[in-house]
Amino acid sequence: MVKNKKDTQYYEAVGRRKEAVSRVRLHIAVGKSNVDSNKKGDILINKIPLNKYLPLESDMNRVLKPLTLTQNQDRFITTIQVKGGGKNGQVESIALGISRALCLVDESLKHILKAEGLLTRDARVRERRMVGTGGKSRRQKQSPKR
Repeated sequence: MVKNKKDTQYYEAVGRRKEAVSRVRLHIAVGKSNVDSNKKGDILINKIPLNKYLPLESDMNRVLKPLTLTQNQDRFITTIQVKGGGKNGQVESIALGISRALCLVDESLKHILKAEGLLTRDARVRERRMVGTGGKSRRQKQSPKR
């Protein structure tokens, strides 16, 4: 469903991975707005361009993978708000958010993204600390030597 806000239309989706949560908006520029200063194909993460926020080529490729698979690199202005976790978790959550937003744009893209595993939420999270284990989740206290 297209959402309207301040003369812009956008598709919004949420992606999660470990402790990272990202809100992805694929903007369709309609009139004059704050998004118009950017050109189509721009990706802003926390108001910072993609290549500045993620300088590693591998991270950029993982973020852009859903857009390149569906040939939508230059169709949208993408704004992303991401918080929590580390860089790897943030990259994975952004990729999931972009994939979900693309499915809202066009339902026929779903089978392409699903075949690549981009619509699957990776549910693995850090195991909690257990009581009596010396500060770690799986560590056991040392037994006496004598």
